[in-house]
Amino acid sequence: MNTVNEFPFDTRGILVAGRWRPAASGAELELLNPSDGQRLAPIARGQAEDVAAAVDAAQAALDGPWGAMSALERGRVLHAMGLRVLAMADELARLEALDVGKPLRQGRADAVALARYLEFYGGAADKVMGQTIPFANGYTAFSWREPHGVTAHIVPWNYPMQIIGRSVGAALAMGNACVLKPAEEACLTALAFARIAEESGLPSGALNVVPGLGEEAGAALAAHPGVRHISFTGSVEVGALIQAAAARHAVPVTLELGGKSPQIVFDDADLDAALPFLVNAGIQNAGQTCSAASRILVQQGVYRQVRERMAERYRALRVAPALDDGDVGPLISARQRQQVNRCLARAHHDGLPVAASATLPSSLPAGGFYVAPTLVADVPPEHPIAQDEIFGPVQALIPFTDEADALRIANGTAYGLVAGVWTRDGSRGLRMARRLRCGQVFINNYGAGGGIELPFGGVKLSGHGREKGFDALYGFSALKTVAIKHD
Repeated sequence: MNTVNEFPFDTRGILVAGRWRPAASGAELELLNPSDGQRLAPIARGQAEDVAAAVDAAQAALDGPWGAMSALERGRVLHAMGLRVLAMADELARLEALDVGKPLRQGRADAVALARYLEFYGGAADKVMGQTIPFANGYTAFSWREPHGVTAHIVPWNYPMQIIGRSVGAALAMGNACVLKPAEEACLTALAFARIAEESGLPSGALNVVPGLGEEAGAALAAHPGVRHISFTGSVEVGALIQAAAARHAVPVTLELGGKSPQIVFDDADLDAALPFLVNAGIQNAGQTCSAASRILVQQGVYRQVRERMAERYRALRVAPALDDGDVGPLISARQRQQVNRCLARAHHDGLPVAASATLPSSLPAGGFYVAPTLVADVPPEHPIAQDEIFGPVQALIPFTDEADALRIANGTAYGLVAGVWTRDGSRGLRMARRLRCGQVFINNYGAGGGIELPFGGVKLSGHGREKGFDALYGFSALKTVAIKHD
């Protein structure tokens, strides 16, 4: 697939006020197919002028038909969008697989998750309630929630559909108008989603899409004075820049900045239940997942057994181009592959043993960005491979002695996004959940099947604010209090 004509839409568009057009400068970027490194499609290189037009269009939608719609009507539009996404799930899955490099079935799971987000927020749109407040005699006091206004959504390349669903879906449900800046490495499903929104009855300007470079379109969007809330998922470094830009206009920011998430396996764990989660949560999307379980902490009594059983699974993994639907696809780019290989080289230099790695077939396209999924054993907790977010299919096996040791290791990074605990001791599971410093804890599972309803976000360098569930709706709204003097 090497020309734009092979896609069901022109990939070079910017959506502003319901009209698709080229970038104002006429500039374009090239998407590459991670599976073979070849040209995939051109996209628009939006810049500050395009961002300004998109923000103006969003504000006009708030002042016009979109702002006049009731919560019930907004919910119906979102529900229609969800049904349309489901009907197009196979097509969207193919776009996501080509663009990101993830296996086809993972792309389809993302499309289904996007539909579920739209269904959830469509159903929730008219159920966000205010409250009456006991106050002084002679007063009636109450509160309600209002949209912020124009919201900015800067979305990464690893899960475009899911992150659009959890941020744009929630923002639209609350009545905000959105400007979406998809990642320059992968934005085909963002462009397709915008067309689905149009076809589902979303008023012009309620959603605007400006592809482009982060340092151009993304920076202009974060700094625009007309934006009243920013949602960003990405690196710690860029998150800090966005938060600094937003601070100039006192704009709230939701940041999800990655993690170094542990799964903690105690001696009494049900290993048959745990093992698929231990491996899959590390190699899904080639490990390019913020909540990837990149650290496996195992109590010494079962450490050798877990190592051997995980190694067996690693050796059986099938690495393949995205459309061949293997277990693991390529990384997003040559740059990302280089970063992962540097981390593996450091581990090798420091003498850390490789418990197992998958085989890279000789039939893989030579230009693809592949790395063999690798399980590194006996990793000291302070080693960079146990501290740094690698964002690749690499897991560190770390032994521990007891609960206190497990907590020390689990909490001993700069991140705090997700943790998993595997134990048959219910009291221990709850003790660990209370003491783990992270935003989500899963006991005897990991990820809860995506957990659309479950608030998601981190602490420490993993960011702040919450997405998913009703908490996302609260984040995309401002609370207003009214007090009436009547006696």
